[in-house]
Amino acid sequence: MKIKAKYLAAVALTASIGTAQAETNWDMPTPYGDSNFHTVNIREFAEDVREATDGELNITVHSGGSLIKHPEIKNSVRRGLVPIGELIMSRLANEDPLFEADSVPYLASDYDEAWELWQASKDMLAERLERQRLTLLFAVPWPPQGIYTKFAVETGEELQGVKMRAYNKSSERLAELFGAVPTQVEVPDIPTAFGTGRVDAMITSPSTGANTRAWDYLSHFNHAQLWLPKNMVIINTRTFEGLPESTQEAIKTAAAEAEKRGWEASKAETAAKIEIMEDNGIVVSEPSEALVERLQEVGATMEQEWLERAGEDGKALIEAYRAR
Repeated sequence: MKIKAKYLAAVALTASIGTAQAETNWDMPTPYGDSNFHTVNIREFAEDVREATDGELNITVHSGGSLIKHPEIKNSVRRGLVPIGELIMSRLANEDPLFEADSVPYLASDYDEAWELWQASKDMLAERLERQRLTLLFAVPWPPQGIYTKFAVETGEELQGVKMRAYNKSSERLAELFGAVPTQVEVPDIPTAFGTGRVDAMITSPSTGANTRAWDYLSHFNHAQLWLPKNMVIINTRTFEGLPESTQEAIKTAAAEAEKRGWEASKAETAAKIEIMEDNGIVVSEPSEALVERLQEVGATMEQEWLERAGEDGKALIEAYRAR
């Protein structure tokens, strides 16, 4: 009886070890808070993967830059410090201008145009990531970017000398062309940056404005719809290829669903968050003719500058986009 009991215990231990070995646990850093629609979407993606793999792959989402700060996420995934992560695509503009194609003012300023630009560019971007042993899983846009200030903006001249929050190369350059002073500030730090006087205005989405309670430190939002920057989810290619084929397929399927769901969530987010800001006293306005004219001038300048940086690949991307 004792021998049999020992045998059964050994079998149970072996089975438990086998189960533990079959389970894989991943940490996934993301830059934005739990209430942000990108984070909500990614948590659903993680749950879809867990369910599709019967719990063999569990992804723990670390939101708000709590595990790894936004500027370090891409390199952390590349180096294998974490297997998967999310970041805003245009953060990689200094590596390659193609990553900021979605942040050229008025190149694609509504969801239909943004989708066509994504279809024209995603294979080129995936190839560039693959050179660094990174696999592109999916991308989701922010709502169209607008101008937040403590005063009405009618012509753009009002922005001269104003300290403006920037988050990528395009927002920095736009601020410069308006005579403003760009300052890099991550989303979790926005309220503090305004409270301490580091910045007095910003270009961002209705989503970020509402989530950071812009009415506590600003009074006006101009719904200029400058561009729709995208967040992307990337995975370490070696880690991905080391998974069983069935798990790889489960991730791809969940990623495709997350992209579809995320685009729809972004559309719904725009109207919902503008309404929240209005309810809290922010004056929401459409750009005047004078401001549209000035923004279009700035957009034309920035598109030409971008084409010069992006070279033949940039030209090919624009031609493919405009031919769709």
